Amino acid sequence: MSSAVPVHADPSAPVVVRAHPKRVIFIMGAVTAFAPLAIDMYLPAFPSIARDLHAEMGKVELTVSLFLAGMGVGQALYGPLSDRWGRRGPLLFGGILYALAAVGCAFSNSIGMLLLGRLLMALGGAAGSVITRAMVRDWFDAKESAHVFSTLMLVMGAAPIFAPIMGSQILLFTGWRGVFVIFALFGLACTFAVIAWLPESLPPSRRSTGGFTEVFIGYWQLMRDGRFMAFTLAGGFVTGLLFTYITGIGAVIMGVYGVTPARFGFLFSANAFGLIAGSQLNRRLLKSYSSAQILKGVYNVTAGASLLLLVHGLTGWGGLPVLSMLMFVLLSTMGVVFPNLSALTMAPFTTNAGSASALLGTFHYGLGCLAGGLVSLFHNGTAKPLTLLMAANGFVGWVLVRRALRRA
Repeated sequence: MSSAVPVHADPSAPVVVRAHPKRVIFIMGAVTAFAPLAIDMYLPAFPSIARDLHAEMGKVELTVSLFLAGMGVGQALYGPLSDRWGRRGPLLFGGILYALAAVGCAFSNSIGMLLLGRLLMALGGAAGSVITRAMVRDWFDAKESAHVFSTLMLVMGAAPIFAPIMGSQILLFTGWRGVFVIFALFGLACTFAVIAWLPESLPPSRRSTGGFTEVFIGYWQLMRDGRFMAFTLAGGFVTGLLFTYITGIGAVIMGVYGVTPARFGFLFSANAFGLIAGSQLNRRLLKSYSSAQILKGVYNVTAGASLLLLVHGLTGWGGLPVLSMLMFVLLSTMGVVFPNLSALTMAPFTTNAGSASALLGTFHYGLGCLAGGLVSLFHNGTAKPLTLLMAANGFVGWVLVRRALRRA
């Protein structure tokens, strides 16, 4: 990637401090981590949360589903707000809300209060996801955007590796409430970093001026944009594949195959490393190929692995070794697919990049939550629901990616 943060062609666009582009990208990566950390770090605390709040495990698990739903709703709100008022203001509001809600979670004395706190955390954390995508589009062209998204993908890959480990260690010293105190401190640290070092990427001359009616009209126009919706739906099924994996892999690996929690952690981390490796491989591929060329080639690998996963799910072929190998391949290709899909989806948008990012995130989280919920709904003590749903998401995503590339 170039050594400086590119400045938008608009002469009124803000001049980013060219000496510190890595710092700008690092801060965007940190606020992007709001959601993955909030999902993964407190997973080891589920038993102690259920015990302390006298709640059933199912209600504790609901704190994850409610968080994901709040992320989807929150992104739909922040996008138009950031198009109207600029990126920094809504991002600062989201960071403060995330931190305050985490404090509320830490002092919860009932499962209902914890659920409310988690919902508010999601509504704050959604700002990190939607606004950083819009900021990348404000500053970078399509090819450079894919580079930056690959860097941000490191966060998505690193969180599943380190967050549960960090959560387990925090539990040893502070209990589950201490995990939420860490969330609050992280949110405040990111907020101060945004104030100090993250410039505004959307100058007043490029902001929208309409009210809520124009917001809804803008969303309607985006949904009528065949190119945008093709890429967005393709990304939704890719997200569905990932959320299906996150939701169901533990029950399959430990429940069906009898793998110990320690070994499961190793397998889960190995797949997350695959996600990171894929995102960094993508940065190298972008030196020689366009995002469209990379996406078309790599998603063929994803589709092939999905087909083999379908065979495995129907026949049990190869057992745990084959299942583990296919999961690693699928997660590794996700590290290549996500950055290029995001870059291609956002490429045509300038003044309404926030709304486009919001609608993109809402569809992704909506389809992802639906896919993850289906795994739980059809759980039958075998690997079939997980493998068949992942294969279905992978194949449908392949069809939609090819259709989107033809439109592009």
